[in-house]
Amino acid sequence: MVFLLILGTMSGISTESMMATITDLVAMAPRATGTGGGRAASDYVLDRFHAAGLDRVWTDESETSRWDASQVALHVDDEHFEVTPILHSALPDLQATGELGTGPDGVRARVVDVGPDLPSKHDVRGAIVLFDLQFTMAAWSLLPFTSFIYDPSRELLRKDVLGARNPYVTTLTKIMRQAAQGGALAVVGVLKDYPEDIGYHNEFYRHSLLALPGVWISHRRGERLREVLRKAETATLTLVAHRERVLARTVIGVLEGKTNETIMVQSHHDSVSLGAVEDASGTAEVIAIAEHEAARIATEGRRDKTLMFVTFDSHFTGYEAHQKFARDYVLNPDSPYKIALNLVIEHIGKRAVLAADGSLKMLDQTEPRAFFETVSPSLKIELMRTIRRRKLHSTTMVHAHAFEFSKMGIPTDASFNLVSGVPVISLISGPLYLYADTDGLDQVDQEQLVPVAFAFCDLIDAADTRRGDRMGLLPRALRERLPRGQW
Repeated sequence: MVFLLILGTMSGISTESMMATITDLVAMAPRATGTGGGRAASDYVLDRFHAAGLDRVWTDESETSRWDASQVALHVDDEHFEVTPILHSALPDLQATGELGTGPDGVRARVVDVGPDLPSKHDVRGAIVLFDLQFTMAAWSLLPFTSFIYDPSRELLRKDVLGARNPYVTTLTKIMRQAAQGGALAVVGVLKDYPEDIGYHNEFYRHSLLALPGVWISHRRGERLREVLRKAETATLTLVAHRERVLARTVIGVLEGKTNETIMVQSHHDSVSLGAVEDASGTAEVIAIAEHEAARIATEGRRDKTLMFVTFDSHFTGYEAHQKFARDYVLNPDSPYKIALNLVIEHIGKRAVLAADGSLKMLDQTEPRAFFETVSPSLKIELMRTIRRRKLHSTTMVHAHAFEFSKMGIPTDASFNLVSGVPVISLISGPLYLYADTDGLDQVDQEQLVPVAFAFCDLIDAADTRRGDRMGLLPRALRERLPRGQW
């Protein structure tokens, strides 16, 4: 592994060491939960935490599900179309296991093309629904919750940037639900607003059942499919998948402080593609900060607060690892750690746009990003100062207080700690290639790796001098009396 070649001469917070970590993790891809790559990634983080000299290092396991497709096909008469599976589709219920889908012979049916419309407006009984996937959350939608913007290069507050949509929040669950309710047999999603030929690996939406078998088709191939369907109204769709229960592994390392008031630094190590930005970049940041803080003890002594470093699994399969952690270490009154603040780092990546020819065009710009936060006024001010001091351009601060008492939480890895009552500062972005096969080393925003790491070290410094029960907008004693852990 790349890191082993430089161990001892280069570690902690440097671009070279973090890129070495990212390169190592990409070599294990896909780091899917319950696979050899996923196990290798968790072992790698475990070894790095041990090598950093953390006081305690261990793994927690939790049960989740692995979904794999063994047969995927779509054809109209004699013409075959290249498609990929809609992950986690063909589920009769959220706990289903075993063989799923159409069977090897597939389903042959008429095709109802609803385009960007909803299936509920069409007669889809006994049909295959053809639809255009839409990304529904534009950057401007966060403006009402935004308290601070740092954009000295004027790259953020432009119409094209504010109108950009992330690939996470989509119409998939609504389309699937209405198609199933209407009696459809299967669905085909056209990736109309997505780059050609780079794959789309959707997450498992734990609140929504993808009951019908489904496949993705690229924009251009979707145009050809529609052309063919003008003469032939029926198609055959085949999806054979298997789902099994597997174990997710959470890696935890601790630097003991003078008290059990704990600052937690977190990302996730699993991926469904190369996963350089999503989220080898975040994992590299967590490891680098852990190494930096462990080395700091030798010269400056123990911190007041305990530091906990965590990388999670099950990000793409239902977040069971995150839920178990919240139950064991946040909601559990006998937890040995009082989690006073959750710092989360995800997606240190470059910006990409859809080019005129349908390809993915990478820009030499930082992907617009946001800190979701629920901290006290003094920590908010410190976060603003840190963003400016470390020159984290194209960055906003977003109030997440309104989401603390909802079942949905926020679209980051901090969500389950947030709804369990922990104050959070969570950095995230939503680049277009987030679920793409091409999320590789070239997509990492190398110039921002070091500034982001030192920004989080600054936040640790600021939090270490504050009372643990006063980190949030509401004092801990009050938060504990409010609804918590509702997911």
